[in-house]
Amino acid sequence: MITTDDPREAAARYRAAQTGEGERTPPEEEPRPMTQAERAAVVEIAIAQAVRRGEFDDLPGAGKPLQGLERGHDPDWWIRRKIETEQLRGLGPPAIALRVENAELDDRLDALGRESDVREVLEDFNNRIIEARRQLLGGPPVVTPLRDVEANVQAWRERREAAALAAAAAAEALAAPRSSRRRWWRRGR
Repeated sequence: MITTDDPREAAARYRAAQTGEGERTPPEEEPRPMTQAERAAVVEIAIAQAVRRGEFDDLPGAGKPLQGLERGHDPDWWIRRKIETEQLRGLGPPAIALRVENAELDDRLDALGRESDVREVLEDFNNRIIEARRQLLGGPPVVTPLRDVEANVQAWRERREAAALAAAAAAEALAAPRSSRRRWWRRGR
């Protein structure tokens, strides 16, 4: 008697033995590959059984919105996410590093005190963009725009003036005479 691991063949042999047909074995047939629909059905059944067993309960992030859906399409999302999660600075392709630096450049300029320093930083940034666009080492394309030096210097001046006015207004509010302020315990008078 030939034994195989095929359950269909074993079942056929069992039926034949029960009906008295003797040791007649079913003809050898090659197992046919599963179709895509059959594979999908197997997967769906496995998922449904796992849900019934509760294997998907209490997963981390359950009930929370997916992160990153508010952003537009970014072909370099994977490297950007890696840089953000690892908090890497100065690493990666120049195209990605320049995009990150471009997003943080206004804050960096606001920390500077002299117009000549602002111009120097902007010119250095533009030179690095031009150098990266030459793509000598390959990598993703550089889509970071060049910064207009004069427009950015003017915006820097305006931000400094607005910050100075806000600081002056805050200092003036603190220096106001106490008699003009109403005491909280004299509110009803």
